Amino acid sequence: MSHALILLAHGSRDPNWRAPFDHLAMSLAQRSPTPLRLAYMELCDPSLEATITELQSQGTTRADILPLFFAAGRHLREDVPGQIEALHRTHPNIRLTLLAPVGEHPAFVEALASIIDERTTRS
Repeated sequence: MSHALILLAHGSRDPNWRAPFDHLAMSLAQRSPTPLRLAYMELCDPSLEATITELQSQGTTRADILPLFFAAGRHLREDVPGQIEALHRTHPNIRLTLLAPVGEHPAFVEALASIIDERTTRS
């Protein structure tokens, strides 16, 4: 595999918190032509570093990182870029690209509007 997509979630110590992310990743992996992995910024495994290490060992040369965040706050402006910079030093054979968070994509707004419409028509 030469290219992969990493879904990056924040992470939590609560084991129940991650269930929707696991389900999301499994569902998307079945639909994606690009190999897909789920990683966590902190507090959960697999970490971003462990995921990059695994992908590089499988021959991946490029990975896009899609943050499952609504907006680019401090974590996406500082923490994650710092992690990626460190990963570039320890894994120089894999090109990492941090994408904009899902909340900034126009399709996200449309999906959310659809959910709101569905919920308000039930009332």
